[in-house]
Amino acid sequence: MKIGYSTNSLGDVDFQEALLALCDQGYESIAITPDQHFLNPYSKTLVSEVRDWQQALARTQMKCVVETGARYLLDPKIKHHPTLLSDRPDERDRRIGFLHKAINLAEEFEADCVSLWSGAVNSYDDQEVLWRKLLDGIGEVLDYATKRGVVLGFEPEPGMFIDTVTRAEELLKRLNQPKGLGLTIDIGHLECLGERPLDETVRLVRDRIVNVHIDDMRVCRHEHLPLGSGDIDFIPVLHELFAVGYHGGLHVELPRQSYRWHATAKESYEFIRNAIRSVSQVRPSVS
Repeated sequence: MKIGYSTNSLGDVDFQEALLALCDQGYESIAITPDQHFLNPYSKTLVSEVRDWQQALARTQMKCVVETGARYLLDPKIKHHPTLLSDRPDERDRRIGFLHKAINLAEEFEADCVSLWSGAVNSYDDQEVLWRKLLDGIGEVLDYATKRGVVLGFEPEPGMFIDTVTRAEELLKRLNQPKGLGLTIDIGHLECLGERPLDETVRLVRDRIVNVHIDDMRVCRHEHLPLGSGDIDFIPVLHELFAVGYHGGLHVELPRQSYRWHATAKESYEFIRNAIRSVSQVRPSVS
C-alpha cells in the first residue's frame, strides 16, 4: 500500500512545492481533485498545467488517482451540481462530459483510477427511474474509460443515492459486475454510516477496491477528523487490505485541516506508518 494525500486537503500553496514537501515526508501517492484553481478541465492553461503536473509527478516518483468531487466547478451556486441523477438530460450530460475530461487527465497521468459517485437525490423520481439514470450514465462513462484503459472507482458517499457499500454492491450487480469498475472506499464513511464491523464490510468487497480514502469519523456525523481523534480502529481494516494484496493508495482526506496541511500531513503519515507496522508485526510475511 502507498500512503497518499489529497489535494483537497492542501492549503493555498504551490502544488509543486506541496508535492516536494509530501515526498520528503514519505508520501508515495496523491489524490488529485481538478478544481477552479488548478487542472480545471475548462481552463485555457490546461495543457501547460498537465505538463507541469507530469513533470512534478515524475520528479517525486509519485503515483496518483483523479478525484471528481470538486464542489462548485460545474455550478457556482449549487454544491456538486449537476450529477448523474439530475432532472434534465443536458445537466446529466454536463456531468458525463466532466467525467470524460477527468478520464483524459487520468490517462495523461497514468493514474491508478478515476473516482466518482452517484450524486444526491433532488427530485421526486421513483427508485427505478433514479437507477436507470445512474446505470445509463455510468455505462456511458465506463465505455469511455475502458477505451482509454482507465479504471473507475465508484465511491459510496453519505447523503447520496448510493451511500453505503451495500448499495454500491447492488450497483455493481445491476451493471453485471463489469470489468474496469471497482470501488473507492472511504474508511470514515463506513464508520459514519454504521457499516460495522468495518473490517467485515471491507472484506465483502476487498477484491473490488481500487482506491482508499483514510480519515477518522464518528457514527452519524459526516465530519472528516484527524486520524486517531475519532472512533475508528484502523488496524482490522488494514489487515483486510493487506490480506487481499491491495497495492493502491491510502489517501488522507482532511479538507477541514487544510489550513495546517503540512502539520496534518506529517501527523497522518506517522499515524498510518505506525498502523501498517502494527499490522506487519502480526503478519510477518507481509512486506
